[in-house]
Amino acid sequence: MGHRAFGAAEMPYEEKYPVGTVVRIASLDRLRAFKQQWKFHHPLDGEQLKFAGTPDKVCGVSFYHGGDVVYHLEDAPGNWHEDLLDPA
Repeated sequence: MGHRAFGAAEMPYEEKYPVGTVVRIASLDRLRAFKQQWKFHHPLDGEQLKFAGTPDKVCGVSFYHGGDVVYHLEDAPGNWHEDLLDPA
């Protein structure tokens, strides 16, 4: 986990899960570890932990300066980092 650094040949603004993709939110252990370690933009809040392990659908994608991908899901509140989502 952490900030991604991109070289000149890499495309920093490319999402792994396009809008409409069904994903599974990471396990509670993974969410807790991220919440404890992540010190940058869009930290997880306690409400988001309730959605651990649940499927959801991507309804929006945005990019933080530097290339971090942040997802918006249909049912789960808040912003979700790509590291916290898995294929359904």
